[in-house]
Amino acid sequence: MPADERVAVQRIYLVAGELSGDILGASLMRALKSRHPGVEFRGIGGPRMIQEGIDSRFPLETLSVMGLVEVLRHLPRLVGVRRELRRDALAWRPDIVIGIDAPDFNLGLERQLREAGLTTAHYVSPSVWAWRQGRVKGIARSVDAMLTFLPFEAAFYARHRVPVAFVGHPLADELPLENDRGAARAELGLPEAGEVLAVLPGSRASEIRFLGETFLAAAERLCAARPELSVVIPAATPERRGELEALLATCPALAERLTLLDGGAREAMVAADAVLLASGTAALEAMLCHRPMLVAYRMAPATHWLAKRLVKTEWISLPNLIARESLVPELIQEAASPEAIAARLGEMLDDADGRAALEARFARMHAGLQRDASRRAAEAIEALVAGRPLPASVAPERAAEVAP
Repeated sequence: MPADERVAVQRIYLVAGELSGDILGASLMRALKSRHPGVEFRGIGGPRMIQEGIDSRFPLETLSVMGLVEVLRHLPRLVGVRRELRRDALAWRPDIVIGIDAPDFNLGLERQLREAGLTTAHYVSPSVWAWRQGRVKGIARSVDAMLTFLPFEAAFYARHRVPVAFVGHPLADELPLENDRGAARAELGLPEAGEVLAVLPGSRASEIRFLGETFLAAAERLCAARPELSVVIPAATPERRGELEALLATCPALAERLTLLDGGAREAMVAADAVLLASGTAALEAMLCHRPMLVAYRMAPATHWLAKRLVKTEWISLPNLIARESLVPELIQEAASPEAIAARLGEMLDDADGRAALEARFARMHAGLQRDASRRAAEAIEALVAGRPLPASVAPERAAEVAP
């Protein structure tokens, strides 16, 4: 839309709950300022959003509470923060209120403010399509629109008649459509020739506890069978590195073939011929690095028992959910044994043509998600403020075909 036809957006209330939301919020603020130079921002933001000009009423860490026990302990304080934000937003009268992720806190605040007459939107869909799908009714009462990263999320909301805009994924915008495996290997000091396996057992202590030993045992089996194989493991934090080093002390043969990194997950994946990882955002990142992968996940037996009864999707990994087919092997719980993981990865490494075809498929999927997410989110916000239809994303008549 030409600049002179844009509705004037003057005041935006943003509420981010953690560092990832601060990154998203800062990028969104830059996109909005480029289109509306005089726009003002207020709410909750972290250092990046503050640098972009938000008047943050509380520190970002105020909402960063994880775990049921911790939430219950902090509940009175969180209720007080929500009450104060509601009062502050109603007094400031923004053009729109946007909650960035943190759905347990933000959707309740958005509902209160929408009922009070303000326009509201939520940026980053909760996993309502996967479990507790009845929450979509509450979401419909809380927001004038949901802004989603992924097309199947948009399809889900369209099917449930919740206004939605698929804006694309910021990570897809960040990562290049072409990457250089050889350059990544040189940067990490890995052999130019031979096979490389990247192993990412997770960023949480619980994931190392449930997956670390299994992943290392699988890698050790592969090394025994494949003399030219090198293994690279990026440790997400110093704490995870210490836990991995303790496990590696029991795998001396693997340690000789292993490069342990401090961070560098993206570089490790680009350097690899195949990736072994836990489900989560890492699977999406591997897809955006265009690398074949195997997703394996183990959890506490009680958690697995509950998840099987609550989760409503056929797949757990984002590449499969986006494609709506089994592009990526998924080994869950008992199926995720070292023997099974090593066997499937061995088949993958033996199939050069299959890996090349999957890399090309992932590149096409990457291009489909690379939509300049912050700009598209800004366009959707303008449409909401102006009372215009949202930019087209997924046609409602097609939603049933692709929604989980």
